[in-house]
Amino acid sequence: MRLKNYLLIVLFIIFLCVLLSGCTSDQNPGKGTLNLTSKPPGAEVYLDNQFRGSTPSTITDLNPGMHNVELRLKGYQGWSTDIAVSPGTYQFNALLTPVTQQTAPSGAISQYTPVPPSQNGVTIQANRESMIIGDSISFSGTSAPGSYVLVTLFGPGYYAKGVLLDQPKTNSVGSWSYTWNPGYKLQSGSYNMVVDNPDKTYSGRVEFSVIGGGEVTIIANRPFASIGDTITFSGRCTSGAKTVVLRLMGPDRFSSGVEIGSPSVTADKTWSYVYTFDTSMPAGYYTMNVNDVPRTATSNVPFSLGSSPGS
Repeated sequence: MRLKNYLLIVLFIIFLCVLLSGCTSDQNPGKGTLNLTSKPPGAEVYLDNQFRGSTPSTITDLNPGMHNVELRLKGYQGWSTDIAVSPGTYQFNALLTPVTQQTAPSGAISQYTPVPPSQNGVTIQANRESMIIGDSISFSGTSAPGSYVLVTLFGPGYYAKGVLLDQPKTNSVGSWSYTWNPGYKLQSGSYNMVVDNPDKTYSGRVEFSVIGGGEVTIIANRPFASIGDTITFSGRCTSGAKTVVLRLMGPDRFSSGVEIGSPSVTADKTWSYVYTFDTSMPAGYYTMNVNDVPRTATSNVPFSLGSSPGS
């Protein structure tokens, strides 16, 4: 009986060790974990400029080293800190500070109103006029030395009413800079980056476009043509681009493609182009390619010149 009890105890200990081993096998002792909360909750969490959800939030499997954590909530000043992560769990609670806003007159529409240039004590410029979804864009300017500016973005979708992105500090000569890296969760279209001084008595803005996340299409009004005839090519472009480029592929000198035009995209996101076939063009089968500018979407349509298909 004692031997039987002893064996049962041994088996129980072995089972317990296996169970505990299974429970801990999923843990990675070489990684760090961040538990993030904010008051008020619901702030967007950006880890190293990448969106990671909203507070309260737990971020696991962090590689050891320096990481930047930023919280953004509309109507509140941005919160940011650099964290030296090592294996273990870190708890952060951010008390967000409301942004002081000017009271609009009764019945007024709450939106950005530019300050006349002659009164403008804040400047802003962008390092490019357009960006492709997934890229970043940098802004810089001037304001009062040793202070800071409020950088707010207006645009389609989430940014329709304006979102405060950051509060970059100005250096001793009044210069400031900010790089926006929104990732891929972004709509194409026109945006305005607005900069204000802390009490919003001066402001400036710069417009830029975001391209991508859409498609470009093309159709021909006829499948074949003769020398001297015309074909109308048309389509839609929903990538946010302002122009498209047409390139003709075919026999002889067209084998590598020849750019023939760059029609503009209209407000209803359509485009069209009429092409006349001159007498120097060889008969045969052709393809008209179209892409937006910059090249984020492409399409094509085939047709024949000099004879109908199958002849």
